[in-house]
Amino acid sequence: MLFQGLCARLRGAALAAVIVAGVAPVALAQTQQRDYSKESARADIPAWVRGGVVYEIFPRVFSDKGNFAGVTEQLDRLKELGVNILWLMPIHPTGQEKKKGTIGSPYAVRDFYAVNPDYGTAEDFKRLVREAHRRDLRVIIDIVANHTSWDSVLMKTPEFYVRDGATGKINSPHDWTDVAELNYDNPALRKYMTDMLVHWVREFDLDGFRCDVAAEVPTDFWEDARAALEKVKPEIAMLAESDRPELLVRAFDFDYSWPLHGTLGDVLHGRRPASAFRATWEADAAKYPRGALRMRFSDNHDERRAVARFGEPAALAASALMLTLDGVPMLYNGMEVGDTAESGDPALFERLMIFWPFVKRRPEFPRFYQRMIALRKSNAALREGETVWLRNSDESRAVTFARRAGAEEIVVAINFSSQPFFGTLEMPGGASYTDITPDTREPLRPDASPQERAARIRTPGLPAVALDAWGYRIFRRAVR
Repeated sequence: MLFQGLCARLRGAALAAVIVAGVAPVALAQTQQRDYSKESARADIPAWVRGGVVYEIFPRVFSDKGNFAGVTEQLDRLKELGVNILWLMPIHPTGQEKKKGTIGSPYAVRDFYAVNPDYGTAEDFKRLVREAHRRDLRVIIDIVANHTSWDSVLMKTPEFYVRDGATGKINSPHDWTDVAELNYDNPALRKYMTDMLVHWVREFDLDGFRCDVAAEVPTDFWEDARAALEKVKPEIAMLAESDRPELLVRAFDFDYSWPLHGTLGDVLHGRRPASAFRATWEADAAKYPRGALRMRFSDNHDERRAVARFGEPAALAASALMLTLDGVPMLYNGMEVGDTAESGDPALFERLMIFWPFVKRRPEFPRFYQRMIALRKSNAALREGETVWLRNSDESRAVTFARRAGAEEIVVAINFSSQPFFGTLEMPGGASYTDITPDTREPLRPDASPQERAARIRTPGLPAVALDAWGYRIFRRAVR
């Protein structure tokens, strides 16, 4: 809200200046308007991004050790889970001046060139990256380019910071009192930040960056930085924590689908019908560049845990949507065992560990994520196909869509309600489908009865479909 207000004031100031200069306001509006939906998003996005699954790691809480070694020790498990892009939240030293909580926010960075000593040494981090690469896992790190801590090494250059026009004091962005805002009007700061990004790729062989509050840093900085990074590693990946369409034209490969995440909460809490997913998806598509790639998620470090917000079955239904919809799905830190430990404010400033033993109470969670990711990997339509929304007999509760790539077609039906769904889909005639929904239930015992075995058999369905409460089914068109 504060950022929107600032933008409004800046637009007003710009308009006043143009009027004084004798330029008509209509002419200004024409020059400012740009329809990004008529442009194309970056076409040379690395294949490992387009077909990828992101796993966000908060090193402080990811293991008992709380360091790089604790992440390295779990690489085999993460590989088996099926993710291929590891995003580490900020690995730099945490500022102490004006810090929040006991430890402080990892997003209050003291030195962009250093690693947090609590996490280990630079060599420990290099080992993590090497071991990840040996397993065909990519590593990206969080970069907080908009601001620093108050005890940052950059404070020795005060002109690197934005100052209040009335008081001359360095600004905090929004109400983030533990950080100081950087000034991108200063060419020397731009060079410093670009050189720093290049340093991490060149010295640590990183595969890219997740860029915090990317929309609050000038787009042309990101575009220039991208060009510099590609000279070192052409297949660099850039993820914007933003939903600003212009960032995907040249600077970033993919961004956050925040509106869809908001819709998820509205639907699962009964404030909007399930048809809102399609409405939100279509509204986003209408304003984004053609071919834009979005990150799909139901959980992250800024939000309450999905399993706590929605309940266990509904949280899995939410993940079923994110893992089958177009874009790049993301899992967060312990999500695969149904962990409920908070990471957002105020927990962001403390150390609340992932409770890995939850897996004993929720064994279906790791089975669900591993098998759904495997399904995505084995079907090109789920990784790169177009999304075609399908009508159904009760769109207030059920979401139905197809993913199509060439001759391959996958149909997905998800029930976003606590009551079973028995209905029909509007399907083209003549096609037959096979149910390929992963079975996340406990394996049958060898001595299971015929009745128990019969209960596991799914009827083919389509156009008729039956879904349990919060249930989902996935079908592949049979090849003749």
